[in-house]
Amino acid sequence: MVRGNGSDNWAKKQVFTTGEAAEICKVSQQTIIRCFDAGRLHGFRVPGSRFRRIPRVELLRFMRANDIPTESLESAKKRVLVVDDDEQIVALFLDVLGRDDRFEVQTASTGYDAGVLTEQFRPHLVLLDYMLPDINGNLVCDRIRANPDLAGTKIIIVSGVVKPDEIDALMESGADDFVKKPFDIGELIKRMKDLLEV
Repeated sequence: MVRGNGSDNWAKKQVFTTGEAAEICKVSQQTIIRCFDAGRLHGFRVPGSRFRRIPRVELLRFMRANDIPTESLESAKKRVLVVDDDEQIVALFLDVLGRDDRFEVQTASTGYDAGVLTEQFRPHLVLLDYMLPDINGNLVCDRIRANPDLAGTKIIIVSGVVKPDEIDALMESGADDFVKKPFDIGELIKRMKDLLEV
């Protein structure tokens, strides 16, 4: 089955056959099998068979490492991770962004969950509360910036912090923008769109 570039069929799939990986990478299936068998492309074998399977995260890593464009695996939607322990703020973002078909949204309420989801979800943008229950947002920011696979991820810190030196420290930890609570949702969405160029 031929799928168009940027197809949501590929964007939603989590595990790929060697044939699918070859089609996405625009190489022969034998090339994918050789890379798999040589340990350059990781995955697993289906128990009791010779079939190989490649998880999405690993296929993306392989494609990036070999300068293969990843657009065919990407949904047209921009992925946004909202990290905040305030349920009302999370509900507001889910409501507003959920109605905008340009965004796909996931949420986390702790720094730990943010770390796990950032690896799995690979957000284009993180809306990050500074005061989280387990760690401060700037540590989450530092971890994202330390991961070369997330180099393109934009970060907006959202906080009630008002001291200029604290804001400067947040920006130095790698944030792209800072928005003070309480915020105007329309203005925040505009800043998100500017950063994501949508």
